[in-house]
Amino acid sequence: MGNGLGRKEYEDLLEPMQEELAGMARWAKETGARILVLFEGRDTAGKGGAIHAISEHLNTRQCRTVALPAPSEREQGQWYFQRYVPHLPAAGEIVLFDRSWYNRAGVEKVMGYATEPQVQAFLRHTPVFEKLLTDDGILLFKYWLTCDQDKQEERLHERLDDPLKRWKLSPVDLAAREKYKDYTKAREAMLEATHTRNAPWTLVDFDDQKQGRLTLIRDLLDRLPDTRIDPPELEMAPLEDGPKKEKFGVLKPIKPFPIP
Repeated sequence: MGNGLGRKEYEDLLEPMQEELAGMARWAKETGARILVLFEGRDTAGKGGAIHAISEHLNTRQCRTVALPAPSEREQGQWYFQRYVPHLPAAGEIVLFDRSWYNRAGVEKVMGYATEPQVQAFLRHTPVFEKLLTDDGILLFKYWLTCDQDKQEERLHERLDDPLKRWKLSPVDLAAREKYKDYTKAREAMLEATHTRNAPWTLVDFDDQKQGRLTLIRDLLDRLPDTRIDPPELEMAPLEDGPKKEKFGVLKPIKPFPIP
């Protein structure tokens, strides 16, 4: 498979998994399951693409993505986990965190936004916090997306050169380029402290992003209970008077975009 996985082949492999995800969402709604998935990893690894592949065909009222900005001044004075708690899933919901409380063990530690005592306290407290979540019945999945630095460099340059992707590039991303080894060291300390029996980590190779998405989704589906619930049977009777044409009174549609 590797780097040779083409778009059509990838989509053919992804589609049946997305059908399974739709069944999983119906299962969650019917059973009241609460599903929480954390996406962490290297800059440019592909967290956004993986989240999109999972959520693309799910009801946005049921499945939502959480990507919090930098904490406000007030939030900096709160209990560290406090700003994440309101975003946890309620019954029947699926929540996908695009980065999470693990910012403290990653970017905040490496870039000096958190003190060493704050980081050490986080590593001690996180297993306790997560056990509260799983003991209460939340299905918690934690993924860390890996990629080699040559791939990271390639993707950063692509973002720099592509005006449609430039928004993905920040000064923090550029400053982090020289700290690849520091992020590795921080990740290993995080794994040692927070890879627990009730809330284990799963590392996924995202050097090939298409293969990485397939790997992650297959793992997620395989770790959930048997979630297959077929959609309810619906019958669409023929329209009595046949289909109608649009009619306009107050306003009419604007002029269509010209297609050559």
